[in-house]
Amino acid sequence: MTAELVRGQNHPLSQVRLEVRISAGTPIVAGATIGDEQGRVRGVEWVAHPGAPTLPGLEVSKQAAADHRLAVDLGAMPESVHRISVLLALPSGGGGPVRFGAVAAPFVAVTGLDGTEIASYRITGLEAESAVVALELYRRHDAWKVRAIGQGYAGGLVELLTDQGLPEARHLADVIDEAVSRAHSRAVAPPPPRTVDGDRTRRTASSPEPAQATSPYGAQGPQDTPIPGAPEQAGSPVQGDQGTARPSSPYEVQDPQNTPAQADTAAGTPIDYSHPGRRTAAPPPAPPTAPPARSGESARPVAGDATGWSMDERLYNQVWGMFEDLARTVAAYRSAVDFADSRMEQEIDKALADPRSRVGGRGDAAREAARAKQAQLVDQARAALDRDLSQLAAEAEVVEPALPLAYARWDNPVWHGYRVPMEMPMALRVGDLRLPESAGLSVPMLVRLPLERGLWIDSGCESLDGSFLESDELRRLAMDTAVAHAARLLAVHPAGEFAVHVIDPAGSGAPALAPLLRTGVLAGPPATGAAGVADVLGRLTQRVDLVQMAVRGGAADSLPPDLDTAQQLVIVNDFPHGFDDRAVTQLRYLADEGPAVGVHLMMVADREDAAAYGPLLDPLWRSLMRLTPVPDDHLADPWVGHAWTYEPSVVPQGSQVLQQVLGQVAAARRSWNH
Repeated sequence: MTAELVRGQNHPLSQVRLEVRISAGTPIVAGATIGDEQGRVRGVEWVAHPGAPTLPGLEVSKQAAADHRLAVDLGAMPESVHRISVLLALPSGGGGPVRFGAVAAPFVAVTGLDGTEIASYRITGLEAESAVVALELYRRHDAWKVRAIGQGYAGGLVELLTDQGLPEARHLADVIDEAVSRAHSRAVAPPPPRTVDGDRTRRTASSPEPAQATSPYGAQGPQDTPIPGAPEQAGSPVQGDQGTARPSSPYEVQDPQNTPAQADTAAGTPIDYSHPGRRTAAPPPAPPTAPPARSGESARPVAGDATGWSMDERLYNQVWGMFEDLARTVAAYRSAVDFADSRMEQEIDKALADPRSRVGGRGDAAREAARAKQAQLVDQARAALDRDLSQLAAEAEVVEPALPLAYARWDNPVWHGYRVPMEMPMALRVGDLRLPESAGLSVPMLVRLPLERGLWIDSGCESLDGSFLESDELRRLAMDTAVAHAARLLAVHPAGEFAVHVIDPAGSGAPALAPLLRTGVLAGPPATGAAGVADVLGRLTQRVDLVQMAVRGGAADSLPPDLDTAQQLVIVNDFPHGFDDRAVTQLRYLADEGPAVGVHLMMVADREDAAAYGPLLDPLWRSLMRLTPVPDDHLADPWVGHAWTYEPSVVPQGSQVLQQVLGQVAAARRSWNH
C-alpha cells in the first residue's frame, strides 16, 4: 500500500534499488544532491544535474520535461553519504511559467523497479517559488527512509543551491541552465536487476565489469569516501568544520560523455550501479536470547550507530539524529492534524453553502460526515506518530545508559566510576528537551566544547506549569543550576585545563557555592563588593587582550610565564548589583571577545533587574544562551522551529555525586600542580 506523505512525514524504504518518478504537467528540471550526515553538500561534484547527470548509484535526466524518472541505487552509496535530496526547478529563459503557483502541484513518487509505489507526495502550497526540494532519502541505523520536504525558494536554483551550502551556486545554476537549453530528448533506463548468490552479487551478462579507476568508490574504505573531483581530506569529519578542501577548479568533475557508464548507455547497455570494491559493514549480531527479527520488523537500535571516529563522536551524532527525527515526526503529525481540521471546515462550508441544507437532517449529516473524516485522518496521523515515537523510545533506552559522563545525566551510574579525563570531550549536556506530543521521551541537549557562547541562567523566569515560585526560591534554584553546570565543566576537562571564578557582590550565592568552596576547586575565593568585582573583571579583561595580541601577532610563545592558559569560566551572580558602568562595559567585552580566547561567561541574573540600562544591554543578553532553572519552552530546533520544553540538568536530591566528583577534581588538580 502506498504511503501518501504530508510535509515533514517520513516512511521506511524496504528496497535499495528505486526510481523517483516526477509528474508536473509542465516542463521542469530535475536534479539531486547528496550530503553527509549533517546534510552538507561538500561541492558541485556532489550534485547530479542535466550537465552532469550521473553519480555512482544515481542518475537524473538531461532535459527539462513534464515527467521524469530518477534512478537510485542506495546500496551503491558510500558510507559518507547520508542524504539524497531531489530538486525541482522551472527552467529559466524559455518563456514558460516562472513560479510553481501558476502550474499544477508537482507529484513525486518513490517506486520499486517494477513501478510499485512505495511512497508519494504532492507538493502543495507553492506560490512565488521557482525551485523546490521535493523530498529526501536519508540513512538512519543502516536503513533508509524517505521524507517529504516541499521547501520552496523564490530565488530559484541559485537560492536553493546556496541553502544547500554551495558557494558556487550562481555558477552551477548557469551551468544547469545551459545544459537544459541544449539537451536532447532522453529517457533514463532503470538500473538492471541483480541476482544474489550467497554474499556475492553477480552482474547480468549485459553488464560489463567497469574498470577500477572509473569507480571513485572502488578502493575506498567505509568512513569518509571522497566524491569524484574532491581530494582526500585529513582528519575526522566533525560537524561545523568548514575547512573542506576544494579541487583547483570548482567544476573539476568527470566529463559524463567520456565515462564508461555513458558509453554503455549510448550503446543501449544499462548502467551497472554495483561497486565490488566497496566494503559493506555487517549488522551487529543480535543477543543470543533475542528472538530473530520478523520480516518487516524494524532493526534493533544500537548505541553508537552513527558515523564518527570515536564512540563519543558517534553517540553525539546519534543524539542529534534522534533530535532531528523527533522534530520532523512531530512536524508531520501537526501538519496532518492541521490538514484534517482545514478539510473538515471546507467540507462543512461546502455542504452548508446551500441555505436549504443548513437546517434539518441534511446539515447534521454533512457535519457528522466531515467530523468523521477528520477523526479518521487524525487517528491515522497519531498512529504514525506513535510508531515513530516507539522507535525513538527504544533507541533512547539503549543510548542513554551508553552515554559518556559528559553527555550523561547526574543520576547515570557512569558517575560512580568517575576518573578525571585526559582530554576534553566534544560536547556537554546542559539539560533535556521534549515536546508536548512526546510525553515520556526526551532528547539530551548537547552543546559543543569549547563553548562558543556564554550561558545565562535566568533567575527571573516563570514556571511552565503555572506554579508560583518566590523570587528568592527561584534565585536559589538558578544558582544551584549554575553550580551544577560549572561542576560538570570542571569534571569533563583534564586537570589544570579549566578554572572557575565567581563574582558574588552581596555574597547571596554562598549556600549554592558550598560544594565548590568545600572542595577548593575555585581559582580563588568568590569576589565580593565593588572592589572584588573590579579586580576579577580587570584580570580577565587583561588576559583576553594579551592572548588576542599574541594570536594576531603570531607570537603565542611570548605570553607572560605566569599567565594561566587554562579555559576560564566566570560565574556572575545577581547582576547588575555591585556593577558600575566600567564593570558593565568589561562584562560586555568578555561576553563578545572572551569565548574565542578561552574566557567564558555564566550569568545568573534576572533581566528585569537590569532594566534601568535600557537597550544598552540588549547585545549582552543576545550573546548568551538562555537556560532556566525550571522547565521552560523558550528553545527552538534548527529544522522545524518547534518550541521545545527545556529541563535543566540537576543533581538528584540527597545525592553525594557532586561532592564526590568535585573531590576527585580537586585531588587531581593538587597532584597536577605539584
